[in-house]
Amino acid sequence: MIRHRNLKIGALLFSIFVLVLGVSGCSSSTETTYHQPKTLRIATQSSTESQIMGYMLKDLIEHDTNYKVKMVNNLGSSSVSHKALQNNDADIMATSYTGTDLTGTLGMPAQKDPKKATKTVDRLLKQRYDEIRYPSYGFADTYAFMVTQANAKKYNLTTVGDLKPVASQLTAGVDSSWMNRKGDGYNDFAKVYGFKFKRVYPMQIGLVYDAAEQGKMQVILGYSTDGRIRSYNLKILKDNLHFFPPYNCSLVVRGAIIRHDPHLKKVLHRLDGKISLSTMQELNYQADDELLEPATVAHRFLVKHHYFEGGDN
Repeated sequence: MIRHRNLKIGALLFSIFVLVLGVSGCSSSTETTYHQPKTLRIATQSSTESQIMGYMLKDLIEHDTNYKVKMVNNLGSSSVSHKALQNNDADIMATSYTGTDLTGTLGMPAQKDPKKATKTVDRLLKQRYDEIRYPSYGFADTYAFMVTQANAKKYNLTTVGDLKPVASQLTAGVDSSWMNRKGDGYNDFAKVYGFKFKRVYPMQIGLVYDAAEQGKMQVILGYSTDGRIRSYNLKILKDNLHFFPPYNCSLVVRGAIIRHDPHLKKVLHRLDGKISLSTMQELNYQADDELLEPATVAHRFLVKHHYFEGGDN
Protein backbone atom coordinates (compact mmCIF):
# COMPACT_ATOMS: atom_id res chain seq x y z
CA MET A 1 0.00 0.00 0.00
CA ILE A 2 2.82 2.38 0.96
CA ARG A 3 4.74 1.38 -2.14
CA HIS A 4 1.68 2.01 -4.30
CA ARG A 5 1.23 5.44 -2.73
CA ASN A 6 4.94 6.24 -3.29
CA LEU A 7 4.57 5.32 -6.94
CA LYS A 8 1.67 7.74 -7.24
CA ILE A 9 3.66 10.48 -5.58
CA GLY A 10 6.62 9.79 -7.85
CA ALA A 11 4.42 9.91 -10.92
CA LEU A 12 2.91 13.17 -9.75
CA LEU A 13 6.33 14.76 -9.15
CA PHE A 14 7.51 13.61 -12.56
CA SER A 15 4.43 15.14 -14.20
CA ILE A 16 5.05 18.44 -12.45
CA PHE A 17 8.69 18.36 -13.55
CA VAL A 18 7.68 17.75 -17.18
CA LEU A 19 5.08 20.52 -17.02
CA VAL A 20 7.57 23.03 -15.58
CA LEU A 21 10.15 22.03 -18.16
CA GLY A 22 7.58 22.43 -20.92
CA VAL A 23 6.52 25.87 -19.75
CA SER A 24 10.14 26.90 -19.39
CA GLY A 25 10.88 25.58 -22.85
CA CYS A 26 7.91 27.48 -24.31
CA SER A 27 9.05 30.71 -22.68
CA SER A 28 12.57 30.26 -23.97
CA SER A 29 11.23 29.37 -27.40
CA THR A 30 9.08 32.50 -27.45
CA GLU A 31 12.10 34.69 -26.78
CA THR A 32 14.32 32.94 -29.30
CA THR A 33 11.74 32.87 -32.10
CA TYR A 34 11.95 36.65 -32.47
CA HIS A 35 14.47 37.49 -35.17
CA GLN A 36 15.46 41.13 -35.53
CA PRO A 37 14.97 42.00 -39.21
CA LYS A 38 17.84 43.22 -41.36
CA THR A 39 15.42 45.35 -43.38
CA LEU A 40 12.95 47.76 -41.78
CA ARG A 41 9.75 48.73 -43.57
CA ILE A 42 8.47 52.29 -43.25
CA ALA A 43 4.81 52.95 -44.04
CA THR A 44 3.84 56.33 -45.48
CA GLN A 45 0.54 57.75 -46.60
CA SER A 46 -0.08 59.30 -50.00
CA SER A 47 0.49 62.87 -48.79
CA THR A 48 3.69 64.73 -49.63
CA GLU A 49 4.22 65.36 -45.93
CA SER A 50 4.08 61.71 -44.94
CA GLN A 51 6.53 60.72 -47.66
CA ILE A 52 9.00 63.47 -46.75
CA MET A 53 9.02 62.32 -43.12
CA GLY A 54 9.31 58.69 -44.20
CA TYR A 55 12.40 59.41 -46.30
CA MET A 56 13.95 61.38 -43.44
CA LEU A 57 13.60 58.32 -41.23
CA LYS A 58 15.00 56.10 -44.00
CA ASP A 59 18.11 58.28 -44.40
CA LEU A 60 18.74 58.47 -40.65
CA ILE A 61 18.28 54.74 -40.08
CA GLU A 62 20.51 53.72 -42.99
CA HIS A 63 23.18 56.23 -41.95
CA ASP A 64 23.19 55.51 -38.21
CA THR A 65 22.52 51.74 -38.19
CA ASN A 66 23.20 48.61 -40.23
CA TYR A 67 19.59 48.29 -41.36
CA LYS A 68 18.36 48.61 -44.91
CA VAL A 69 15.00 50.34 -45.31
CA LYS A 70 12.11 49.49 -47.63
CA MET A 71 9.44 52.12 -48.19
CA VAL A 72 5.79 51.08 -48.12
CA ASN A 73 4.35 54.17 -49.81
CA ASN A 74 0.95 55.61 -50.66
CA LEU A 75 -1.18 53.94 -48.01
CA GLY A 76 -4.61 55.51 -48.00
CA SER A 77 -4.99 56.65 -44.40
CA SER A 78 -3.64 56.49 -40.85
CA SER A 79 -5.91 53.54 -40.15
CA VAL A 80 -4.43 51.62 -43.10
CA SER A 81 -0.91 52.43 -41.91
CA HIS A 82 -1.68 51.19 -38.41
CA LYS A 83 -3.18 48.04 -39.90
CA ALA A 84 0.09 47.45 -41.77
CA LEU A 85 1.94 47.56 -38.43
CA GLN A 86 -0.56 45.25 -36.79
CA ASN A 87 -0.36 42.73 -39.65
CA ASN A 88 3.47 42.82 -39.63
CA ASP A 89 3.47 44.36 -43.10
CA ALA A 90 5.42 47.38 -41.82
CA ASP A 91 7.63 48.18 -38.84
CA ILE A 92 7.45 51.97 -38.61
CA MET A 93 4.63 54.40 -39.43
CA ALA A 94 6.16 57.69 -40.53
CA THR A 95 3.24 60.01 -39.72
CA SER A 96 0.66 59.47 -37.00
CA TYR A 97 -1.72 62.32 -36.16
CA THR A 98 -3.14 62.52 -32.65
CA GLY A 99 -6.71 63.48 -33.48
CA THR A 100 -6.98 61.01 -36.36
CA ASP A 101 -5.65 58.13 -34.29
CA LEU A 102 -7.91 59.01 -31.37
CA THR A 103 -11.21 59.03 -33.26
CA GLY A 104 -10.27 56.78 -36.18
CA THR A 105 -7.85 54.00 -35.25
CA LEU A 106 -8.88 53.86 -31.59
CA GLY A 107 -12.56 54.78 -31.96
CA MET A 108 -12.48 57.17 -28.99
CA PRO A 109 -14.39 60.47 -28.58
CA ALA A 110 -12.71 63.64 -29.83
CA GLN A 111 -10.53 65.33 -27.21
CA LYS A 112 -9.69 69.01 -27.58
CA ASP A 113 -6.98 69.14 -24.91
CA PRO A 114 -3.67 68.30 -26.68
CA LYS A 115 -1.97 66.81 -23.61
CA LYS A 116 -4.92 64.59 -22.72
CA ALA A 117 -5.38 63.48 -26.32
CA THR A 118 -1.70 62.59 -26.68
CA LYS A 119 -1.65 60.71 -23.39
CA THR A 120 -4.72 58.69 -24.37
CA VAL A 121 -3.39 57.82 -27.83
CA ASP A 122 0.06 56.84 -26.53
CA ARG A 123 -1.42 54.61 -23.82
CA LEU A 124 -4.02 52.86 -25.97
CA LEU A 125 -1.74 52.21 -28.95
CA LYS A 126 0.71 50.49 -26.61
CA GLN A 127 -1.97 48.66 -24.66
CA ARG A 128 -4.03 47.41 -27.61
CA TYR A 129 -1.43 46.93 -30.32
CA ASP A 130 2.04 47.07 -28.74
CA GLU A 131 2.79 50.15 -30.83
CA ILE A 132 5.10 52.82 -29.42
CA ARG A 133 4.24 56.39 -30.38
CA TYR A 134 7.15 58.80 -30.25
CA PRO A 135 7.07 62.47 -29.18
CA SER A 136 5.86 64.94 -31.81
CA TYR A 137 8.21 65.99 -34.61
CA GLY A 138 7.30 69.52 -33.53
CA PHE A 139 4.36 70.37 -35.79
CA ALA A 140 0.64 69.72 -35.93
CA ASP A 141 -1.16 69.23 -39.25
CA THR A 142 -4.72 70.22 -38.50
CA TYR A 143 -7.69 71.62 -40.37
CA ALA A 144 -7.43 75.39 -40.78
CA PHE A 145 -9.69 78.01 -42.32
CA MET A 146 -7.89 80.25 -44.80
CA VAL A 147 -8.58 83.32 -46.93
CA THR A 148 -6.66 85.32 -49.49
CA GLN A 149 -4.75 88.32 -48.19
CA ALA A 150 -7.20 90.56 -50.09
CA ASN A 151 -10.22 89.04 -48.35
CA ALA A 152 -8.48 89.16 -44.98
CA LYS A 153 -8.03 92.90 -45.46
CA LYS A 154 -11.50 93.47 -46.96
CA TYR A 155 -13.36 91.75 -44.12
CA ASN A 156 -10.81 92.46 -41.37
CA LEU A 157 -10.20 88.76 -40.68
CA THR A 158 -7.62 87.42 -38.24
CA THR A 159 -9.49 84.67 -36.39
CA VAL A 160 -12.25 82.24 -37.35
CA GLY A 161 -14.55 84.15 -34.99
CA ASP A 162 -14.05 87.26 -37.15
CA LEU A 163 -16.04 85.51 -39.89
CA LYS A 164 -19.30 85.60 -37.93
CA PRO A 165 -20.56 89.06 -39.06
CA VAL A 166 -19.91 88.30 -42.74
CA ALA A 167 -20.23 84.48 -43.02
CA SER A 168 -23.76 84.69 -44.46
CA GLN A 169 -22.28 86.52 -47.46
CA LEU A 170 -19.40 84.11 -48.09
CA THR A 171 -19.00 80.78 -49.87
CA ALA A 172 -16.65 78.18 -48.41
CA GLY A 173 -14.78 75.33 -50.08
CA VAL A 174 -13.99 72.46 -47.73
CA ASP A 175 -12.52 68.98 -47.73
CA SER A 176 -15.40 66.65 -48.64
CA SER A 177 -14.55 64.27 -45.79
CA TRP A 178 -15.02 67.09 -43.26
CA MET A 179 -18.69 67.81 -43.90
CA ASN A 180 -20.15 64.85 -42.01
CA ARG A 181 -17.42 64.20 -39.45
CA LYS A 182 -18.67 63.72 -35.91
CA GLY A 183 -17.13 65.95 -33.25
CA ASP A 184 -15.23 68.30 -35.54
CA GLY A 185 -17.34 68.44 -38.71
CA TYR A 186 -19.45 71.25 -40.15
CA ASN A 187 -22.55 70.82 -37.98
CA ASP A 188 -20.55 70.84 -34.77
CA PHE A 189 -18.48 73.75 -36.05
CA ALA A 190 -21.64 75.80 -36.67
CA LYS A 191 -22.86 75.11 -33.14
CA VAL A 192 -19.57 76.08 -31.50
CA TYR A 193 -18.91 79.22 -33.55
CA GLY A 194 -22.56 80.23 -33.94
CA PHE A 195 -22.68 80.83 -37.69
CA LYS A 196 -22.97 79.13 -41.07
CA PHE A 197 -21.66 80.17 -44.46
CA LYS A 198 -23.87 81.29 -47.35
CA ARG A 199 -23.01 78.01 -49.04
CA VAL A 200 -20.48 75.26 -48.45
CA TYR A 201 -18.94 73.32 -51.34
CA PRO A 202 -17.37 69.94 -50.49
CA MET A 203 -14.46 69.15 -52.83
CA GLN A 204 -11.18 67.29 -53.03
CA ILE A 205 -8.66 68.88 -50.73
CA GLY A 206 -6.27 69.66 -53.57
CA LEU A 207 -8.91 71.80 -55.31
CA VAL A 208 -9.75 74.14 -52.44
CA TYR A 209 -6.53 76.14 -52.78
CA ASP A 210 -7.10 76.78 -56.49
CA ALA A 211 -10.69 77.79 -55.70
CA ALA A 212 -9.47 80.42 -53.24
CA GLU A 213 -6.75 81.73 -55.55
CA GLN A 214 -9.20 82.00 -58.47
CA GLY A 215 -11.79 83.81 -56.34
CA LYS A 216 -14.38 81.05 -56.65
CA MET A 217 -14.45 80.64 -52.84
CA GLN A 218 -14.02 83.41 -50.29
CA VAL A 219 -13.07 80.96 -47.51
CA ILE A 220 -11.49 77.50 -47.66
CA LEU A 221 -10.72 74.77 -45.18
CA GLY A 222 -7.28 73.26 -45.76
CA TYR A 223 -4.39 71.72 -43.83
CA SER A 224 -2.13 73.86 -41.69
CA THR A 225 1.16 72.47 -43.08
CA ASP A 226 0.21 72.49 -46.76
CA GLY A 227 2.87 74.02 -48.99
CA ARG A 228 0.18 75.65 -51.14
CA ILE A 229 -0.52 78.12 -48.33
CA ARG A 230 2.75 79.75 -49.28
CA SER A 231 2.26 79.18 -53.01
CA TYR A 232 -0.97 81.21 -52.97
CA ASN A 233 0.04 83.53 -50.10
CA LEU A 234 -3.04 82.55 -48.06
CA LYS A 235 -3.76 83.74 -44.54
CA ILE A 236 -4.60 81.11 -41.89
CA LEU A 237 -7.35 82.25 -39.53
CA LYS A 238 -6.64 81.43 -35.90
CA ASP A 239 -9.01 78.87 -34.41
CA ASN A 240 -9.75 81.14 -31.45
CA LEU A 241 -12.30 78.78 -29.85
CA HIS A 242 -9.96 75.77 -30.24
CA PHE A 243 -12.62 73.82 -32.13
CA PHE A 244 -10.34 71.48 -34.06
CA PRO A 245 -8.73 68.63 -32.09
CA PRO A 246 -4.93 68.47 -31.90
CA TYR A 247 -3.25 66.71 -34.81
CA ASN A 248 0.33 66.59 -33.55
CA CYS A 249 2.45 64.48 -35.86
CA SER A 250 4.69 61.64 -34.63
CA LEU A 251 6.15 58.36 -35.78
CA VAL A 252 4.88 55.01 -34.48
CA VAL A 253 6.98 51.84 -34.28
CA ARG A 254 6.19 48.23 -33.43
CA GLY A 255 7.17 47.60 -29.83
CA ALA A 256 9.06 44.38 -30.54
CA ILE A 257 11.43 46.17 -32.91
CA ILE A 258 12.80 48.70 -30.45
CA ARG A 259 12.71 46.37 -27.43
CA HIS A 260 15.33 44.26 -29.17
CA ASP A 261 17.42 47.19 -30.42
CA PRO A 262 18.00 50.09 -27.98
CA HIS A 263 20.26 51.84 -30.51
CA LEU A 264 17.43 52.04 -33.05
CA LYS A 265 15.20 53.43 -30.30
CA LYS A 266 17.71 56.26 -29.83
CA VAL A 267 18.07 56.95 -33.55
CA LEU A 268 14.30 57.32 -33.95
CA HIS A 269 14.33 60.07 -31.31
CA ARG A 270 16.62 62.30 -33.38
CA LEU A 271 13.72 64.19 -34.99
CA ASP A 272 11.77 64.80 -31.76
CA GLY A 273 10.65 68.43 -31.68
CA LYS A 274 12.94 69.42 -34.56
CA ILE A 275 10.42 70.38 -37.26
CA SER A 276 8.19 73.41 -36.71
CA LEU A 277 4.93 74.20 -38.48
CA SER A 278 6.64 76.77 -40.73
CA THR A 279 9.44 74.31 -41.52
CA MET A 280 6.95 71.63 -42.57
CA GLN A 281 5.09 74.14 -44.72
CA GLU A 282 8.39 74.99 -46.42
CA LEU A 283 9.28 71.33 -46.99
CA ASN A 284 5.85 70.61 -48.47
CA TYR A 285 6.21 73.71 -50.64
CA GLN A 286 9.50 72.44 -52.06
CA ALA A 287 7.81 69.21 -53.13
CA ASP A 288 4.40 70.53 -54.23
CA ASP A 289 5.41 73.85 -55.80
CA GLU A 290 9.04 73.41 -56.79
CA LEU A 291 8.35 69.79 -57.77
CA LEU A 292 11.27 68.23 -55.92
CA GLU A 293 10.96 64.56 -55.02
CA PRO A 294 10.04 63.97 -51.34
CA ALA A 295 13.24 61.92 -50.94
CA THR A 296 15.31 64.88 -52.18
CA VAL A 297 13.52 67.33 -49.88
CA ALA A 298 14.11 65.03 -46.91
CA HIS A 299 17.79 64.49 -47.66
CA ARG A 300 18.48 68.19 -48.17
CA PHE A 301 16.89 69.01 -44.81
CA LEU A 302 19.07 66.46 -43.00
CA VAL A 303 22.22 67.68 -44.73
CA LYS A 304 21.41 71.32 -44.02
CA HIS A 305 20.93 70.57 -40.32
CA HIS A 306 24.09 68.41 -40.04
CA TYR A 307 22.40 65.11 -39.22
CA PHE A 308 25.10 63.12 -41.00
CA GLU A 309 28.03 64.62 -39.16
CA GLY A 310 27.81 62.44 -36.03
CA GLY A 311 26.37 63.12 -32.60
CA ASP A 312 22.81 63.95 -31.64
CA ASN A 313 21.08 67.01 -33.09
